[in-house]
Amino acid sequence: MAIPFEIFRADDHTFEPLALSVFRYQSEFNPVYSRFVDLLGIDRDRVECIEEIPFIPAGFFRRHRIVTGEGTVQAVFTSSGTTGAEPSCHHVTSVSLYEESLMRGFRLFYGEPSEYVIFALLPSYLERSGSSLIHMAGKLIDETGHPLSGFYLNQYEELLGNIVNARKSGRKIILLGITWALLNLAEKYSPDLSDVIVMETGGMKGMRRELVREELHGILCRAFGTRAVHSEYGMTEMLSQAYSEGEGLFQSPPWMKVLAGDVNDPADLAINPGASGTLNVIDLANFWSCSFIATSDLCRLHSGGTFEVTGRYDNSDIRGCNLMLL
Repeated sequence: MAIPFEIFRADDHTFEPLALSVFRYQSEFNPVYSRFVDLLGIDRDRVECIEEIPFIPAGFFRRHRIVTGEGTVQAVFTSSGTTGAEPSCHHVTSVSLYEESLMRGFRLFYGEPSEYVIFALLPSYLERSGSSLIHMAGKLIDETGHPLSGFYLNQYEELLGNIVNARKSGRKIILLGITWALLNLAEKYSPDLSDVIVMETGGMKGMRRELVREELHGILCRAFGTRAVHSEYGMTEMLSQAYSEGEGLFQSPPWMKVLAGDVNDPADLAINPGASGTLNVIDLANFWSCSFIATSDLCRLHSGGTFEVTGRYDNSDIRGCNLMLL
């Protein structure tokens, strides 16, 4: 079944048949997903729409090797996780498919990386191995081809000095940062970044108290003088990213779709605007792992395929079937 790069032809008309083809392939050739489908008592041949596809809890990536087919694992992305928690591991058998998804998604929403200087403020992620976020940022940084683009741990003054220098290049500037590091930058320096695209990737990682999006973005906007804070939505278990240009509304690339699940019945899924519940994502770039992921987030769907993340789902590890206990 030679679908992989065909996923990038997905649109409003072709997404569902593509997703159903991927479902049937993965439910046969992914041992973990196949058993999950069997334990749920689902007849693969009777699944006729994406709302009927079963989604594996993201926690499966902590307990199982989720691989479709016989490909050789080229990379393993791991989550940071909370203290003492087992990390998620995404076994990637096609780094080229992942990078194609990354680059196509970025170009779709922001244009060519060569138009930018990109600064990545990602402490904690830089201090461990296996982060998909570091791989993502590194690829984008390389694609800018600019000597000032790069990673920063806690060198805030050097970062700000290089942003000043980058302005002279005439390029647009992106500051991609983990939430708590951006807050530190805002509180310690309150720099004028009114001409910079500030993009937060989420994640307090226990470094600071959690903030609701409105409070977080309000603090950053006031400190940096920006009208909006952009956001990137991604996770170890997904190979695609959704982006928000402000107000917390995310747009997915055409090969990714979010469905809202009933909190009390994960199999009850909705795709219509206004629906809310658990965030379930179809990421066709996960062709060689599993494209159907029930996350630990809550969401609300909006028109035009946009969505917002409204919180986290408590006791998320309980969802699914008894395969979680294996």
